[in-house]
Amino acid sequence: MDWIYDIKDPLLETALGSLLIFVVIIVLTRIIGLRSFAKFTAYDFAFTVAIGSIISSILTSSTSIVHGSIAITSLLVLTYVFSTLQKKIPALSNAISNKPLLLMKGAEILEENLSSARVEKSQLMAKLREANVYKLSQVHAVILEVTGDISVLHTVDEDADFTQIDTQILKGVREKP
Repeated sequence: MDWIYDIKDPLLETALGSLLIFVVIIVLTRIIGLRSFAKFTAYDFAFTVAIGSIISSILTSSTSIVHGSIAITSLLVLTYVFSTLQKKIPALSNAISNKPLLLMKGAEILEENLSSARVEKSQLMAKLREANVYKLSQVHAVILEVTGDISVLHTVDEDADFTQIDTQILKGVREKP
């Protein structure tokens, strides 16, 4: 029964560690900003996973709270620095961030883009169903975002056309892989 509960398990330390790390994360997020846990880019996602791993190490007592807090702080400071540099140096932003990719233009499925993005047609159809699309003619655009999410821009008005989308919404979206 040791795999369920062991008398030597540091339950109190784990609970206290959880509370302390929770406070550290709240304080750091207030200082650095909510952007810390955004998933705008692949490196944002990687940092979030890394922070989760560090928290896990702290809570399982394989890393001290101070050591883990410093590691989390370092990663959050790096995300802050990278996001600041991306705003100031567009070339850096282009080098480390992908651009969103158009998967559907109106009712037309862009097969080459699906293939390039390694998105199966069945996955695309699942996203359309999730967005309550009943007919392909309702679709204005489907976009694979830099986060890996798929956005579906659609309408219930089947007579609406693709050109009705505000150009700002599609700014930066690639039509070719």
